Amino acid sequence: MEPLEFRYDTQLLLDQYVTDGVDPDDLADDLTDEIREYVLTNIKGDSMVIAGDSGEDVNGEKAIIKLHYHTNEPWDVLSYCRTHGEIYDIVVEDMDRQQRGLMG
Repeated sequence: MEPLEFRYDTQLLLDQYVTDGVDPDDLADDLTDEIREYVLTNIKGDSMVIAGDSGEDVNGEKAIIKLHYHTNEPWDVLSYCRTHGEIYDIVVEDMDRQQRGLMG
């Protein structure tokens, strides 16, 4: 079995609520680009999938970002993303343990 270069499958959702006059679709696009650029430049990993959209809940309009990234530093991804809003539905799976047939 070949060792994995990047051990942790890191996934999260991020909400950033808009301020007056900000278009939530534009904010989602900007956040998606900013987060993609930062993570790819500063946190080693691969298999990134990132998407943004807009939405609304009881707290108002928001940009919603979904991020999936394989890395050895999932805590760095979480810490950085937290600076942009509320993160939730956080999943960090140890793909090395999964590869060995263990719960991960």
